[in-house]
Amino acid sequence: MYQTIATQEKDKVGTITLSREEQRNAISPTMTVELLDALSKYDDDANIFVIVLTGAGSKVFCAGADFSESMGATASFLERHEGQRRFAEIFKVIKGLKKPLLGRINGHALGGGLGLACACDIVIAAEDCRFGTPEINVGLFPYVIMATLLRFTSAPKRLIEMMLTGERLDAREAQQLGLVNHVVPREQLDAKVDEITKKITTKSPAILRLGRRAFYTMRDMEYEKALEYLASVLAINTMTEDVAEGIAAFLEKREPQWKGK
Repeated sequence: MYQTIATQEKDKVGTITLSREEQRNAISPTMTVELLDALSKYDDDANIFVIVLTGAGSKVFCAGADFSESMGATASFLERHEGQRRFAEIFKVIKGLKKPLLGRINGHALGGGLGLACACDIVIAAEDCRFGTPEINVGLFPYVIMATLLRFTSAPKRLIEMMLTGERLDAREAQQLGLVNHVVPREQLDAKVDEITKKITTKSPAILRLGRRAFYTMRDMEYEKALEYLASVLAINTMTEDVAEGIAAFLEKREPQWKGK
């Protein structure tokens, strides 16, 4: 169905694989369109509780933009502008997902690939991966992904240093900066991904949706407005069928049977 990505569904998990291994899984205009389509389809699929994003092979998760296509000599200025806007749309779509998005970082995440990794709710990386923004080396700057990276790092000065120098971070430092949740030996990567996805798939899909949306909406609000908004979301949460089922199951010491309502 797709030319540049592959999809797979198993045990309530939908996996999207960036599948241009020979091109280091670089993001082409076609991949951008296909990734947007796959994310939307999984988000609307009631049988999928969590989405996993990964790359083909074992060397590179995603090397960023494919300059040979996105900056090709035949592309007009307007075409390039629209292509960058379409790439930015991926991050808007990810923020608005109803399902949790988990990043399985199987290799180096560079440029736009680093942006995609950090846009995931939970990021699990093999310990030999590297993270960086090498755009400065070819006369560019990581403009689009800055909005995502800055929201998740605990060290903005380290972030701007990486962008200005093109220096790469190892997985442990990326974790220390808040860009990665878990760093594991490569042979344990799939086991860690399975562990976390299994935990998520046992939760109410309705409350996952409400909570995830509230988290990202609240993040950009002033403190007092955020509290008011969150109080309203809590009120909505208490009116769902799943919260009644969850409390009943807890009191009856059984597993809840979620309806997603």
